Amino acid sequence: MKDQLGRNVELKKPPQRIISIVPSQTELLYDLGLDTEVVGITKFCIHPEKWFQSKTRVGGTKQLNLETIRKIQPDLIIANKEENTQQQLEILMKEFPVWISDIKSLNDAYEMIEQIGVITNRHNQSVAINQQIKNEFSKLENFKAITAAYFIWNEPLMTIGNDTFINEMMKHCCFKNVFEKNNRYPEITESDLQKINPELILLSSEPYPFKEKNKAYFQNVCPQSKVLLVDGEMFSWYGSRLIKSPASFIQLRKNL
Repeated sequence: MKDQLGRNVELKKPPQRIISIVPSQTELLYDLGLDTEVVGITKFCIHPEKWFQSKTRVGGTKQLNLETIRKIQPDLIIANKEENTQQQLEILMKEFPVWISDIKSLNDAYEMIEQIGVITNRHNQSVAINQQIKNEFSKLENFKAITAAYFIWNEPLMTIGNDTFINEMMKHCCFKNVFEKNNRYPEITESDLQKINPELILLSSEPYPFKEKNKAYFQNVCPQSKVLLVDGEMFSWYGSRLIKSPASFIQLRKNL
């Protein structure tokens, strides 16, 4: 079948030795009931905890240990265009079947979940997970729009532009992204932030682990803005964790 880059991925039979190199997709595989089939994950695949402690780790998402992967001899590697590096994926494609997702919207996530269900012989389970996600997103309220900046990195300051999954999740939370006119993940300056002066500044827990100590810096830059730490998994994980995102968004908005 085709992956989300339009590439043909051929398997002779349902995979029995799967390596997942994307944290949110690793959790999805667990929720699809593939405990025996998944034999390798990355050091960032922290959910579920029992897999994190027991499965073979094949390096980081952008620094894979290719020799460890070769020793495992997977019959399927599940990857992502953005989270993994093109150079390493191209090497792996020459040796193993590699299915690559490309997620920029909630619809892309639904498609990925269903297609992974098909390729792993868990279609019914993937359809059920998608329905759960849709049911939860239908509960989201139409809150008053608030201007917001969402930060993913410190030194340099990196925020969220358009054509990103996080930007779409912000819309579901009724946050108007003040940097939406920028592409992807723009670097900005203090001056840029001060000029745009958002009502809300969101500091993500990942990939940069913003902490309480970082809030003071942003509060000093934009004294009129409200600065909050947010769970990055709720905004950026596009697998089965999406079931939990709407409740998190509702609670976040009610606490403002």
